[in-house]
Amino acid sequence: MRTPLLSAAVLKNWGAAILVAVALTSTTAVGALAQPLPGTVSTEVRMKLERDARLSVTETVQVPDGKTVKRTVPLRLAVGNDLERQYQVTDAKIEGKGSTSTDDDSFSVTLEGGQATLTYTVVGAVAPVGDALEVRWQVAGGWDTELDKVAVSFSAPDSPTSVNCLAGPVGSSQPCTSADLADGKGVRAQEIKLGAGERVDVAIGLSAGVVPPNAVVVEQSGLAAAFALTPVSGAALGGLLVLLLGGVALLWYLRGRDAAALASEVGAVTVLVRDQGGRVAFASPDGVLPGQVGTVVDEHVDVVDVTATVIDLAVRNYLWITEVEGHDWQIVRRNPVDDSLSGYEKAVCEALLPQGVDAVSVSELRGRQIDLAVVRERLYADVVEKRWFVRRPDAERNLFWWAGIVIAVLGVVATVVLALTIGNALFGLVVAVGGVALAFGARSMPARTKRGSELLEHVRGLRGYLHGVTPEDVPEADRELVFSRSLPYAVVLGETERWLTAFGQQDLYWYGNASDFRRSFPAFLGALDGVLAQAGHLRSLRTPNP
Repeated sequence: MRTPLLSAAVLKNWGAAILVAVALTSTTAVGALAQPLPGTVSTEVRMKLERDARLSVTETVQVPDGKTVKRTVPLRLAVGNDLERQYQVTDAKIEGKGSTSTDDDSFSVTLEGGQATLTYTVVGAVAPVGDALEVRWQVAGGWDTELDKVAVSFSAPDSPTSVNCLAGPVGSSQPCTSADLADGKGVRAQEIKLGAGERVDVAIGLSAGVVPPNAVVVEQSGLAAAFALTPVSGAALGGLLVLLLGGVALLWYLRGRDAAALASEVGAVTVLVRDQGGRVAFASPDGVLPGQVGTVVDEHVDVVDVTATVIDLAVRNYLWITEVEGHDWQIVRRNPVDDSLSGYEKAVCEALLPQGVDAVSVSELRGRQIDLAVVRERLYADVVEKRWFVRRPDAERNLFWWAGIVIAVLGVVATVVLALTIGNALFGLVVAVGGVALAFGARSMPARTKRGSELLEHVRGLRGYLHGVTPEDVPEADRELVFSRSLPYAVVLGETERWLTAFGQQDLYWYGNASDFRRSFPAFLGALDGVLAQAGHLRSLRTPNP
């Protein structure tokens, strides 16, 4: 009888040999796959944990001929909660072509073509984790070139209990190609094809007491730590919030009356009064003058306030305006300045007609530098004297503007100093932001008094009067005077066109030689505005909006 080829006897005699051959073939194939390719960069890292917790590292690096590579290993790694783990590298040496450098922040290696052996010692690699220890080191990372292969081995005085190997971009959780506890006495890990700038980070678990832990964890340094939210900077932020809310509440209290005056429905106020003889006359609310109206409304002295004052002085027979040839106008002194004029009205007369000058044309004023600084100063003082403001609006704005600028600059200086020294730079930044907010809020700081807020409401009613009154509401004998006395208020409140359309006059006691007053008067206003704006002391704003 023929014996089968694969009989039990054949298997018994040859089976072991076949299995050995297959195993050898497989091992050779795997080894061939794991070998680095020619012309590529590869490294083999051997780590040994000493009994004093120092980590001895030997890196054998293969670099193609004619190529130079560099590796930079960070020695400060963020571990969360504004903390960072610090490593220290000592005793760095190279056998081969290359150099090393170390500072507090990084460990750098530069290698040239060929094989080089780098040895160094790491302090701070062992950290307590619960009831155990963890040895952690970035065995490969910071290379400026791709690595074809990274091979890692680790040994310690006692058998490791676990290994976690991560590879790829910094911060990723991608596992290494392989990582295991080898024969139970060490660790083996491998990564194939590590990109430039990527890392291999190995964390190995040990039983407690194998070596003393030496990890150093401190608060972050640098700008990130300097601007970290700490109890001190948090308290500063809270204080700033309280100050801002308090400032808003204070402004609301001080200016709430203004808001109510602007939001409420206000009809036309009664500005037409009758005397005992039945004559109708114009009476402004609270005795406010045209120039004062604009200052109370927008808290600034503007060109239009002075222009309206000139018209009012002419209406009240202190000046006379006449149209002359060449599309020009002449302003003539009709009566001398007396004590019935306010301080700023006297300053307007002196600016246009100085001592010894009784007449001037608008074209002559255009060629002469007019000083309106005194007008501005006296008008601001006047609205305080009338108790419409507690303090001069311009002085209040300037005070808070410069206070905000000074605080902002001090905050910037404090931010820089704190960032470069003890940290908590956020405190200085908070101060700087508060200063900027104060500077920008300076425009809202001038607060009207209760009387000023009431006047603001009356001015809105005055505007309603200018919108609603018709010639039929005024006796014909009184129309010229009512029209003239109301006109300066129409000018300052931007109602000139409507007022001229409703009440335009051909012959007025204070304006002469007008062939067409409705066309001539707006041209005069524009020319006078332009002359006054040249002085540069006032805002050139035509219409305030109460």
